[in-house]
Amino acid sequence: MSLLALLLAMNTQQTLPASEKITVASYYFGNYHPGDPRNEKLKGTGWSEWELVKNAKPRFPGHHQPNVPLWGYEDESDPKVMAKKIAAAADHGVDAFIFDWYMYNDGPFLDSPIDHGFLKAKNNKRLKFAFMWANHDWIDIHPYRKGAPQKLLYPGKVLPETFDRIGDLLIKKYFRHPSYWKVDGKPYFSFYELTKLLESFGSVSSTRAALDRFRAKAMKAGFGGLHLNAVVWGQPILPGESKPADTVKLVKDLGFDSVTSYVWIHHVGLPDQQTDYNYVRDAYFQYWKSVETQFGVPYYPNVTMGWDSSPRADQRDLFGNFGYPFMNTISGNTPARFREALELTKERLLQRKNGPRILNINCWNEWTEGSYLEPDRVHGLQYLEAIRSVFRAK
Repeated sequence: MSLLALLLAMNTQQTLPASEKITVASYYFGNYHPGDPRNEKLKGTGWSEWELVKNAKPRFPGHHQPNVPLWGYEDESDPKVMAKKIAAAADHGVDAFIFDWYMYNDGPFLDSPIDHGFLKAKNNKRLKFAFMWANHDWIDIHPYRKGAPQKLLYPGKVLPETFDRIGDLLIKKYFRHPSYWKVDGKPYFSFYELTKLLESFGSVSSTRAALDRFRAKAMKAGFGGLHLNAVVWGQPILPGESKPADTVKLVKDLGFDSVTSYVWIHHVGLPDQQTDYNYVRDAYFQYWKSVETQFGVPYYPNVTMGWDSSPRADQRDLFGNFGYPFMNTISGNTPARFREALELTKERLLQRKNGPRILNINCWNEWTEGSYLEPDRVHGLQYLEAIRSVFRAK
C-alpha cells in the first residue's frame, strides 16, 4: 500500500481538533561526559563517546562524516550545559527527555547527565524527564573491530533483589521530583529489553509479580500507581525457550500500560548502504498500522531523525553491512523530510478518539548512531525548528 493510500485509509477515522495536546518526548543517550567511573576504568581518564564522534571518517562515496556539533564537544554533566539543552528543547516543542537509564547489579552507569546535569540545572522545571531502563547487555563496541569476539562488560540481566532496590531508588530519588513525567498522574517508566527482564526473574509469572510489587510501592508512596511502558522490538524469548514468544500475549501477561518503539530500524530493514529516509518512514508507517490495535494498550509512535552507526565501527576496518555497528545507513534525512514525518505522525495521532497522544523521537543526541536533534555545523537548529513548526505553530 502506498503512503497516500495508507493516509486515506486512516482518514476514515474521526479527526479530532488540531488543538488537542500531543506530548513530544525525545530519547536522550548520556555518554557524552568525562569522569564516568566505568568509562574511565575501561577507556582512560577523560574519555567520553565524543572521541568516536571526533574520529569518524567518510566510509563510502557520499558519506558525510564526521558530524560536528555546533555547540562543541560539551560536558553534558555540567548543569549549565544541560540548562542550554533544556532551553533549546523547551523552546522548540519538546516536552520531555526520556533518559536511557542504566542500572546493573553492581550499580549505576551513565547517571551523571541526570544527577549532576538535569537535576541541578536551574531551569529543569521547563522540561519533564523520565526513564527508559536500558536493561540490555553492554558490549565493548566503542569502537568495535569487525569480526572480533564480542566482549560482555555489563549484563542486562539483574537479580530480583536488584530490581527491588531499583524500585526503591526510583521512588525516593526521581519520581518525587516535580519535573518527573507522569501519564494520567502516574510516573512513566519504560523497559527496553523484555528478554532480559524475563531472564532476571525466570518466568512470566515471576516477572509480573515483580512489576506488581513495583506498582504497589508507588501506590504506597502516594503516586496512584505507575505507567509502565514496554519498548517492543525484535523477538523476545521466554526463559528456557528457544523460539520467540508471542509479544502481544507477553505485553498483556506482564500488565504493561502502553507500548512504544525506540527507533525505526527496529522494524524496518535497510536494504541499501544509503537507504532513503522516506522509504524507511513509509515502511515504519506500515508497521505502525499493523500493531496499533494489536496490544490492547496504547502504542506511542516513534519518529527517527536518521541512522548511521559507522562512528562506532573501528575506522581501520573495511565498512559494510556486516552486523551492528557495521551496517547500512539512512540517507536523505533532511530537516524538511524530518518535518514531513512529524506532520504525518501528528495527523495520525489527532485521529485517535482517546488519549494520551504521545510520540517519541530518536534521538536528542545519538551522535554515534547518526540520529540527533542537537544542532550540528551543517543544519544548525533546523531539526529542532521542524519540531517547533509542527507542534508549536500559532
